Amino acid sequence: MIPFLPHQISLKAIGLYLGALAAVTLLFFRYAMPVEYIAMGIVWVTAFFGLVAWTSRKTYTMKSRGYLGVMLSLALALRVAWVIFSYFFYQIKTGHPFEFEAADAWEYHADATWLATTSWRYTWDYLVASRSTLSDSGYLLYLSTLYRIIGPNILVARLVKALIGVATCWLLYRLASRTLGESTGRLTGLMAACMPNLIIYCGLHLKETEMIFLVVAFLERADALLRSRHYTVLSVAAPLLLGLALFTFRTVLGATALFAFVSAVLFTSNEIVQRSRKLVLGGWIALTLAILAGGTIATETEGYWTSRHENQQVKREQQTLRGNKWAQYATGTVMAPMMFVLPFPTMVDVEQQYNQNVMHGGNYVRNMLGGFVVLSVFSAFFKRKDWRNKVLVGSFMIAYLTIISMSGFANSERFLLPGLPLLLLFAADGVAGLDAHNYRFVKIWYWVVPVMAVAWAFFKVGSRGLL
Repeated sequence: MIPFLPHQISLKAIGLYLGALAAVTLLFFRYAMPVEYIAMGIVWVTAFFGLVAWTSRKTYTMKSRGYLGVMLSLALALRVAWVIFSYFFYQIKTGHPFEFEAADAWEYHADATWLATTSWRYTWDYLVASRSTLSDSGYLLYLSTLYRIIGPNILVARLVKALIGVATCWLLYRLASRTLGESTGRLTGLMAACMPNLIIYCGLHLKETEMIFLVVAFLERADALLRSRHYTVLSVAAPLLLGLALFTFRTVLGATALFAFVSAVLFTSNEIVQRSRKLVLGGWIALTLAILAGGTIATETEGYWTSRHENQQVKREQQTLRGNKWAQYATGTVMAPMMFVLPFPTMVDVEQQYNQNVMHGGNYVRNMLGGFVVLSVFSAFFKRKDWRNKVLVGSFMIAYLTIISMSGFANSERFLLPGLPLLLLFAADGVAGLDAHNYRFVKIWYWVVPVMAVAWAFFKVGSRGLL
């Protein structure tokens, strides 16, 4: 087992990024990204691979307390620095402290500011009792509650997001350590601490940071429950309540969480979960599903499921009408096999997609780590055959990414983001399991990733008839 990210992989990943960026810039020079986004990408990619390689080698022999001090300090420093920088960056670029073409963020802030001035009863009635859907109600309830305490202060709210992001790294470390072992858990925690996309969302007024925290908290508590020898009402209720809370952020996430929990109870190795405990947990889950069966959550979930193909078709038609004439080929059948590496990095300037330009370095990191995710999943089923020990995290990751890849948002970074913590977990497992045999696949992957970046730039430019 390799307990750290090898420097040769880190240096290769940085070199390939610089090569891909140079190739895209030269090939599509008329549509080259502005200099500031090129600089951002270079900083994100070098910081991620450089810091993870350095800190993982320095900390893998440390005692747990020393490692946690390094990981949490690193996660906090990066997030606070970005929150402060992005606050002023967006003000300079857009005239307000929100991202380019902000829509949801503006609405969340405005609604939360208003709800913070109303009574608790009115807030509850508005967000829960009078609504036909629960999606977004959880985030508005959280944000309006925060505003009641601190006032509608955007910068302070984002600093709180930074703290939530740090807590997510800690929970992911705990989850990965129990699932994959302490050394791989440490590498997972450091990857989460330095992951550009997770850091960037701390500087946005969107719900993703809090939503990812709930995802990881649910999986961590569910995993702890499955491995526990003694159950309490609190230990059983915690993952169920966290799973239900996900429905108030995004319906698909709540449904995926319950699916993962059921899958883990049914298929996790009997050495981890004894059969008698499976019956008890199965009873609790059955009771929860019975309670949900006739309510708003069930109706909303059914609506999403029955309209899934129609939504995908409408999304493709809208993209085609806006001039993206190749979007019609991005069907679920095409996108699903690529779910571990999506989204691709946008390294060109078309239609002023500056939000995607800001994210492109983080998306490249996802592409590079995707090869190690593939190695981990393949090994779990065909080499080490330890997939029964990874059912909870694996079923959540695969189910959620499959659902998104079959929708109209297959390459939407924002919709794919909740699967990122699990991708980091499996990427760390893939790195830990490297040997002379499977490293040959990594060498091939070194060629694939730059090709994907250049091909995506060609798609972005060509599909708009700009070639």
